[in-house]
Amino acid sequence: MPTIAEKIFSSKCGRDVSAGEIVVAEIDQIALQDGTAPLSIRKIMELGVDVKAADRTHFFVDHAAPSPRRELSNDQKFIKEFAEKIGADFNKPGEGIIHQLMVERWVKPGDLAVGADSHTCTYGAIGAFSTGMGSTDVAVAVALGKNWFRVPETFRIQVDGSLPEGVYSKDLILRIIGELGADGATYRALEFHGECIASMSVESRLTMANMAVECGAKAGLFETDEKTKAFLAEMNRESDFREIKADKNAEYEKEFYFDASDLEPLVAKPHNVDNVCSVSRVEGVKVDQVFVGTCTNGRLSDIEVVAEILKGRKVAKDVRLIVAPASRRVYVKAVERGYLKTIVEAGGLIAPPGCACCVGIHMGVLADGEVCLSTQNRNFRGRMGNPNAEIYLASPATAAATAVRGEITDPREFLY
Repeated sequence: MPTIAEKIFSSKCGRDVSAGEIVVAEIDQIALQDGTAPLSIRKIMELGVDVKAADRTHFFVDHAAPSPRRELSNDQKFIKEFAEKIGADFNKPGEGIIHQLMVERWVKPGDLAVGADSHTCTYGAIGAFSTGMGSTDVAVAVALGKNWFRVPETFRIQVDGSLPEGVYSKDLILRIIGELGADGATYRALEFHGECIASMSVESRLTMANMAVECGAKAGLFETDEKTKAFLAEMNRESDFREIKADKNAEYEKEFYFDASDLEPLVAKPHNVDNVCSVSRVEGVKVDQVFVGTCTNGRLSDIEVVAEILKGRKVAKDVRLIVAPASRRVYVKAVERGYLKTIVEAGGLIAPPGCACCVGIHMGVLADGEVCLSTQNRNFRGRMGNPNAEIYLASPATAAATAVRGEITDPREFLY
């Protein structure tokens, strides 16, 4: 009986396929960002073939938006000119992050999507099989509209119970990564099930799917349901909905069980995402910067939580709080609802829609010896631009509480 991954690959191959098979499959959506797109474009030019998939190819400028250096500006110009030449979609600086825009505008349940970015797995939250690939492989996808894949085995992740107050899907996925380890699901698909998952918003699911790659997974997959339909309807895309479910007797390589009810706020300590512990074990660690945003936690519900905690409070004197909405749509809604006003009045700084300081190119590079608590997905040494700094990963609630206190803080102190 097929898993979600096997069902999607079967539909794209026109025959039934199983885990472990090598297949050539038609691709529905292709995404490239400004850090990796130039490599893909140059490879396409080397191939010297007519591009067949321009109508499903999307280029984004988000990693350096707006550009801080002329070299990056030239790369972005190069991307724009190539997109215009082949008739592909181009998203200029300020539109938002590649993965947020793909789920807002293009990816549909049942799609097979690839991207020249490891966090392409985000789209699994709405029932698509999506995975990151190297720039050369994505160049082939753009040129041919198809590529080869090995259909992955699937781990079933069952999560029952309810998340306690002050605990979020970010804490849950950190718990799962801590259990599986950074390479515990290499080239597997994670398929999420259980009453906790069923009760989760699509925005919360996007956070979990986004971080599936942090334990080595090719994809993080969720069944579609009424919440998926409502999310697509909010984007004026209700007609894109379709039911995506695994068979009841689907065969999984491994099954893991978690109880959300006893979960507490967690952090990933430097310098690995699976270096997970409870917030209580690191409470009191002084921070210099707090960053809320990225393709992991830059959505409207994330910013709402931050504003809720900051309302009537101030960011600690020695802390820089940077908040970056994940898309222009998120930015506008956060303005309309007063969230950004609350954050600015508390002493926070609002960055334009994009990746901001996540990859250490600009807008928040850390100084030697500094500590940052961030809602992003990676805390590797040097990730935010300085190998002599430290990064802790946590939920937006933990980030906001930490910004107020100036040290890592349990957000439940502010929510009860």
